[in-house]
Amino acid sequence: MNRPDVVVVGAGASGAALAARLSEDPSRTVLVLEAGPVPADMSGFPEDLLDARLVPGAQPGHPAVSTHLVRLTPGQAYVATRGRYLGGSTTVNGGYFIRAREADFARWAQAAGDPLWSYERVLPVMRELENDLDLGDGPLHGDNGPVGVRRTSLTHPAAVAFAEAARSLGYPEEADKNAQEAPGFGAVPSNAVDGRRINTGVSYLLGALNRPNLTVLGGCPVRSVVIEGGRAVGVVCERGGRREVVAAGEVVLCAGAFVSPHLLHLSGIGPARELERVALPVVADLPAVGAALSDHPQVALEWTALEELPEPSGSWLGGALHLTSSKGEEGDLEILQSLVPLAGLVGEAVSVPGAPLAFLASVQTPRRGGRLRTESADPLVAPRIDYGYLETEADKSALRDVVRAVASLVATHVFGAVSSGLVEPASLDDDTALDLWIATHLGTSQHTCGTVPMGTSGDSAVDARGRVHGISGLRVADTSILPTAPLRGPAATAVLIGEVIAKAMREE
Repeated sequence: MNRPDVVVVGAGASGAALAARLSEDPSRTVLVLEAGPVPADMSGFPEDLLDARLVPGAQPGHPAVSTHLVRLTPGQAYVATRGRYLGGSTTVNGGYFIRAREADFARWAQAAGDPLWSYERVLPVMRELENDLDLGDGPLHGDNGPVGVRRTSLTHPAAVAFAEAARSLGYPEEADKNAQEAPGFGAVPSNAVDGRRINTGVSYLLGALNRPNLTVLGGCPVRSVVIEGGRAVGVVCERGGRREVVAAGEVVLCAGAFVSPHLLHLSGIGPARELERVALPVVADLPAVGAALSDHPQVALEWTALEELPEPSGSWLGGALHLTSSKGEEGDLEILQSLVPLAGLVGEAVSVPGAPLAFLASVQTPRRGGRLRTESADPLVAPRIDYGYLETEADKSALRDVVRAVASLVATHVFGAVSSGLVEPASLDDDTALDLWIATHLGTSQHTCGTVPMGTSGDSAVDARGRVHGISGLRVADTSILPTAPLRGPAATAVLIGEVIAKAMREE
């Protein structure tokens, strides 16, 4: 293509949605550059990328993921994974597709100084992007969008026991977790339908590849954005082992909350002192790029089944319970049920005889911490990524709350019908001992946001429409721009970001 109107960097949750929507306008040419493979049809996706009972993103060595060495705390290294395939992380994640909470949208709209991100404004867009196969069309849901949404079945014996345990402890039922009801127990809305994980590459782009104004190229990692006279005029990418410049009328970074800020740094956009330290010419001094991030700390609590339970039939996910920590925001704790043993998730097996099952317990209180720091002008040198977990007493308190909540569920008489109890931790009453157990078992939900936050003040990097401050022709449209991670996993919100930014671009 000769100088496309828009170059989209990344064909993941946000990028696929944005490119598909922009190319609905036949007068606009769109080029998508994806670092991973881009199949021409469904046959190009290996079976494990489609089987909703498997989670390829749990396997750092999987060929469809990229790995990022991070630090959850100053002394704890961790390997974070992201999708490197058409559909990005929606191709390798768990298929969780829960909307952000109304309080999240209010917080983002206030930070952005723009009602574009208010719940009232985004609700029609959320309806337009989904095909809710359970509830159909209505005031809260749509039935004609590209993303099929089905709630997980709660018929598995472990899921039935979870529901009964939650009910016995007085937690409310939350029949539709995409309806802003009071937090409680319910099925998980998922973009897995009939046992198949339907990623955004499939739902948005495969059907659009025959458009003459849309080109999607795989195996094309982008290394930087070309800036001339304060305007983005193209990108530098690698293709077939050679580095080349691709001209563009406008560039939109949809490479995710790790790669998008790194690309901005490599392009001279970020904190001036940090860029100068690694001999990167400063194009725009934007200290907010990479200054902090937002994610959800998580621990896995395994429990032993009394007898061998059946394999899950449609998804690795069972039910989910949302509850409120002692000092946090409403519904800021999540207990997510895995119907596949952790050993199976890591080892790509639905059944592991004798292995315990697990609850994934996470704290989803909106917070910022850590940082992403570029260490070299060489794009192949990974940035340093620090999460900043467990920095405050509030962080530790909330994790204690969610671990104890899981223990209470497993200890109920009704859950005892399927379980002989937790494997660990042994000590729950002593805060110091529990803090130590959590610190040595800490993980993350892989929900990174906030590395290129939107807003109007000096602690922001883009405006409400993703436009990078001080640079024309350049936007970011992925979870980087959310000032804080939502109170729920951000997969559905990542797709929404692509939709909202595309709509803004078309209106402009």
